[in-house]
Amino acid sequence: MTTTEVSATTEVGSYFISNYPPFSQWQSDFVPSAMDALNTDPAQTANTPLGLYIHIPFCRKRCKFCYFRVYTNQNAKAIEDYVKALIQELELISQRSAIGNRDLLFVYFGGGTPSYLSSKQLRSLRDRMSEYISWDKAKEVTFECEPGTLSMEKLETLRDIGITRISLGVENFDDKILEENGRAHLSPEVMRAYEWIRQVGFPQVNIDLIAGMVGETDENWARCIDRALEMQPDNITIYQMELPFNTVYSKEMREQGAQSPVADWPTKRRWVSEAMDRLVAAGYHISSGNELVKNPATDHFVYRDNVWRGCDLIATGVSSFGHFQGVHYQNLDRIEDYMETVNRGELPINRAMKPTAHQLLIRELVLLMKEGQVELGRLNQKYGVNVQQEFATALKNQQAAGYLSLNGDILKLTRKGLLQVDSLLPEYFEQQHRAVRYT
Repeated sequence: MTTTEVSATTEVGSYFISNYPPFSQWQSDFVPSAMDALNTDPAQTANTPLGLYIHIPFCRKRCKFCYFRVYTNQNAKAIEDYVKALIQELELISQRSAIGNRDLLFVYFGGGTPSYLSSKQLRSLRDRMSEYISWDKAKEVTFECEPGTLSMEKLETLRDIGITRISLGVENFDDKILEENGRAHLSPEVMRAYEWIRQVGFPQVNIDLIAGMVGETDENWARCIDRALEMQPDNITIYQMELPFNTVYSKEMREQGAQSPVADWPTKRRWVSEAMDRLVAAGYHISSGNELVKNPATDHFVYRDNVWRGCDLIATGVSSFGHFQGVHYQNLDRIEDYMETVNRGELPINRAMKPTAHQLLIRELVLLMKEGQVELGRLNQKYGVNVQQEFATALKNQQAAGYLSLNGDILKLTRKGLLQVDSLLPEYFEQQHRAVRYT
């Protein structure tokens, strides 16, 4: 995807940019670099924020638009075996010199469906984890939830083990659309789960919506925003539906020659823009191209704010992604391989990438552009460059096209730019990465 898109149609391919260099460029040859980073002298890492990502790969169903590594219909023994492997991995990680006695700033439970785990399994995971690494001092512990997997008891467990931020995967409020797209839950489960969440009480609650799910209409999208406004969560995240290579919909398009079932990009951007207008009018504030918050003074997404600025992120679980002392890495992506590796006492890192200083600059610049505003002076100082000179062509092109403005050292995206920010970012990539597959 480039600034001037060939087609407005939602075709098969990755659109959402979350790292740089592209994942397709990461290789097993770089795994020693990741291992070396984990063995860094702890004195060198003391001032770097530290986070932990925990991947729970289980789901009740696989959504037709899902591209993550997930496993459905797993029994209690399979889950317990996986949790044991997670604990083993954490033990191995904790022995690395770069971890030392550093405190976690944040933890993120992603999936899959972390809330697929039972209350008993969650308490056990927390207790066993604490032998090796603790989140007692963390500012934020985020936990992704699928509405149909929640109960009052489970939410009380999440509160008790220290979860501070619940992210509820609503996606849509129309049952026909949820069913068509393969979601496991229906709208009554959303409202019941949300009522429990509010009763139990968490410092922050986010709901996810997706603009452009198969079957979406103008009228239904407006109703979705109505419902979101009624719920009044602290944060609302809105993704624009895409079709990465390994989704059910993508396979149907490639193998059967099916037409794209997803709304085109201009329509999705219009829906997100309409949602932004209504939410801003109701008191929300835009914090990125995907996120709106009620109170910018208190509603900070610690995970995003630090990962996008190059913190150390420990990756645990099958297929999870990390970043440590300037080195990207990903774990093995088959659960059998992952579990076999950690059970024999080895870290399950599968591929890695050691970016150059220039590539780390690009990574931070493009990710911060997704927030809508970048202080270029801070990047200039951090990387010892002049960003406006380094990327003069891209900045000039995108300013002329009405995507952004420059005021001194402040780069600010317009609404037009924010709504399609991911399509703008490859223009900042190094030449050899502009035409390669992203994932």
